[in-house]
Amino acid sequence: MSPPSENTMIRMPEAGTMATAFAALLLGALAMGASPIFVRYAEVGPFTSAFYRVFLSLPLLALWAHLEAGGRAPARWDRATLLAGLFFAGDLIFWHLAVVNTTMANATFLATMAPVWVLLGSGLFIGEKVTKPMVAGLGLCLLGAAALVGSSIRVEPERLTGDMFGIITSVFFGCYFLAVRVARRRSRPGLILYRSTLVTASALFIAALIMEDTFLPGTWAGVSALVALAVISHTGGQGLLAFALGHLSAAFSSLVIFLEAVAAGFFGWLIFAEALTPLQFAGGGAILAGIWVARPRHGATAPAASPAPAPLPTDAD
Repeated sequence: MSPPSENTMIRMPEAGTMATAFAALLLGALAMGASPIFVRYAEVGPFTSAFYRVFLSLPLLALWAHLEAGGRAPARWDRATLLAGLFFAGDLIFWHLAVVNTTMANATFLATMAPVWVLLGSGLFIGEKVTKPMVAGLGLCLLGAAALVGSSIRVEPERLTGDMFGIITSVFFGCYFLAVRVARRRSRPGLILYRSTLVTASALFIAALIMEDTFLPGTWAGVSALVALAVISHTGGQGLLAFALGHLSAAFSSLVIFLEAVAAGFFGWLIFAEALTPLQFAGGGAILAGIWVARPRHGATAPAASPAPAPLPTDAD
């Protein structure tokens, strides 16, 4: 992933396009925030459910990639798409390792550090300016995330390994954002997500075989949960994210994904009767405030993101 040259700098997308991309980002965060519900009912281990999450989405993603190509030959593979698949596999693998080696609160909070790496990497690796409002928004979002899980966070020596896995999770997810953002400068979202998911599924299949011994759910309810995980959380959630990253910066998009934690808390309250405290409500409010502060201002400049409608240029990085 290399920074774009000056001639790739363009005006921000029109207000209508930005609004559509922002709406897609919000819906994507909600879809990904629903994933813990489906994992609870999946009747298989976490690595196996992660594999099915991506594997079962491949037919839909293949159809999406075919339809958006409009009969044209797809562009060749590029490094950014390949890296996106590997980074997402790493994100899911280390997330589940964190969950089983530390508290859920620690794993959740440490995973929310991903936008920190996105903001750092945006300027260093992909040539996108990080503004002061984005930094301020990140601070508010991190405070909100801490409030959402703060009462349950524990610093215990025996859990340091799990905590480290949580930090590694955030690094992988941050790198995934950067890779998809770069890939979207030259390719369409369906093709990127289909190809990166092929890579992710291959890596997770190996992880599931090594780490777990139950590979099939025992009931149709378990099968349904896995299908929902693939259709809603991966095809829907990651697909909307890939679309949005063609029009919004990686830094701002990563902040909106904090809403995934808010959505997870809401679904936990709605479906599993998990209590929400005033501090958690305050945390959700801080996240919303952080996103508002960091919002892109129309008329700013940003690196080109979306490919020309047709034909696509050859993928090369």
